[in-house]
Amino acid sequence: MDDYLEQILNLIEEKGYARPVDISKKLGISQASVTNMIRRLDTEGLVKHEKYRGTILTEKGRTIANAIITRHDTLTEFLRLFEIDEDTIYADVEGMEHHISKATLGVITTLVEELKSNSEVLTRLKSKL
Repeated sequence: MDDYLEQILNLIEEKGYARPVDISKKLGISQASVTNMIRRLDTEGLVKHEKYRGTILTEKGRTIANAIITRHDTLTEFLRLFEIDEDTIYADVEGMEHHISKATLGVITTLVEELKSNSEVLTRLKSKL
């Protein structure tokens, strides 16, 4: 569900709308699977879908999608601090973002902020890897 909300928001920001065919292409899954999930998201009050017009996020859906993107960006930024290659970062973040707790994300967010403002500590940590 997170991946769908994230892609819907990305498509809306990129194109102004999100159609099942576009979501399907972005996620690499069938259009039928997307249509089923959109129905579920609509039932849960996270999106509004109009046949032949596209899908938009409700306020609740947008809030969740923004939190998902923030989580993804924070984890990506954290791993980039240690100069991990982008393919590894992508694969790791895709796995981690679905399982990380709010508490752990808070710790990582604090670490990112501190490490960005204290290059000596970051350099020392990177030298130990």
